[in-house]
Parts: sequence; structure tokens; C-alpha cells
Amino acid sequence: QVKLVESGGGLVQAGGSLRLSCAASGRTLSSYAMGWFRQVPGKEREFVAAISRSGGINYADSVKGRFTISRDNAKNTVYLQMNSLKPEDTAVYYCATKVISGSYYSELTYDYWGQGTQVTVSS
Repeated sequence: QVKLVESGGGLVQAGGSLRLSCAASGRTLSSYAMGWFRQVPGKEREFVAAISRSGGINYADSVKGRFTISRDNAKNTVYLQMNSLKPEDTAVYYCATKVISGSYYSELTYDYWGQGTQVTVSS
């Protein structure tokens, strides 16, 4: 019912930057809080950042000061600006809509997920 498509991933050197986009169709994102998660093979999906309907923001400690989440409701798109990238940021990044009451950092509170976009940071 809600389709999310991530884009903007790629290969960058350590210290570089990428901006990820999450475009939605089927439903306006203005009614949802949105989150970014990432996952490395063999590990649990990890919370990265979230933004509420009114613009409130939460970040994982590992990305504070380097990543910025934002939303443009007119374009029905959520962004993740990633600066000062490190090799340990390498992962598949997913965006998701939050419709279940609970903690922003818990993936159990999100229902619709995109397919993911690969981010690879080389040393």
C-alpha cells in the first residue's frame, strides 16, 4: 500500500559524503514518522536515525555529528545526509514508516520498508 524506494548509495572513500533519498508512493509521508536503519550480513538491523511528523529527530550514538535526517513533505521524500563516512558505516540502508506507538529506535514499531540501498566506504 505504501511503497518506499531508497536511492543514493554507492562506493565512497573514508571521509567522503553521500546523501540517501527515500521516495514514497501510494500514501503521503506527512502522516508518518520515518526512520533509517542499516544492516550488515550476519548482524541485526541497526537503528540509524528517525524524524517525527513534526520534525523531532533521534540519532544513534554512532552517527551523531556526522549524519543528518530530514524530510520534504512536498516531495514525499526523506533524506539521510552522511558526512565523514567511515568503513564501519558500510551496510545496506533501509528507510521505513513508523505507525506503531513505541520507541523510535525499535524496528518493531515500523511497518513499511524499502528494498534498501548499498553504502560501501573504503579505507
